Amino acid sequence: MVTSKIKGIYNSLTDKEKQAAQYIIERPADVIHYSITELSNWAGTSETTIYRVLKKVGYSGYQKFKLELARELSTPTLELKESKDLVDMIYNKTVNSLTDILRQTDRDKINRASEMILNSKKLLFYAVGRSFPVALDASLKFAALGFASTAYPDPHMQVIVASNLEKDDVVVAISHSGVIRDTYKSAQVAKDAGAFTIGITAGINSPMSKIVNLVLYTSAEMPQESEFTVSRIGEIFMVELLYNSVASKMSLKNKESRISQAMRTKRFS
Repeated sequence: MVTSKIKGIYNSLTDKEKQAAQYIIERPADVIHYSITELSNWAGTSETTIYRVLKKVGYSGYQKFKLELARELSTPTLELKESKDLVDMIYNKTVNSLTDILRQTDRDKINRASEMILNSKKLLFYAVGRSFPVALDASLKFAALGFASTAYPDPHMQVIVASNLEKDDVVVAISHSGVIRDTYKSAQVAKDAGAFTIGITAGINSPMSKIVNLVLYTSAEMPQESEFTVSRIGEIFMVELLYNSVASKMSLKNKESRISQAMRTKRFS
């Protein structure tokens, strides 16, 4: 989706490019009727700036961009209406975020990532800050499937462990923005050591997305949203896709039986 792509690269843009990008994100229904000259006037930027933004998103020309934007607008979506009801607001935001991911998810990439995980000797999850709970949950899910799975929140430990990885090891680096230097560096060290690296991020063309072997994109929020209100639901959803894809390729009947028996010792009844 056009607007999702623009949101994904927003943090990597210059101030003038952000100005053009924000206008497109906020007024897509108007933009499809504008020439590039009219868009530059309304957005308060130059035509060159708009071309740079479109090129960074992956469009070679303005007409192709407008055509895809028009197609996006013709697709029914859940309206995000102004509401004082917090439950409705969060529900709508979550559904729209997951819908964005569904439309842009590359099934072949999910399959390739799950195959690499399935055949891995070690499976490591790297994240810092608010992304780490997602990484920890992911490591526990895969550990329950029998993988040698660990999550590391400390950047120094990430790099130390990464430097000793080998060809059949897999690292999943999780960063919503994709611009966190710690996660980027740890993924780079792991890749240089020979491990297969997977990135989960909303940051299209972000530093982290450019250095991993395979990137799985989630959904970016509106540019003006605070980091403290940005949801990690997209990253959680992507982990669920990977987990279920791997589980579907495995024979789990005996393993589930052993886990159920072990868990009985933890219960009073």
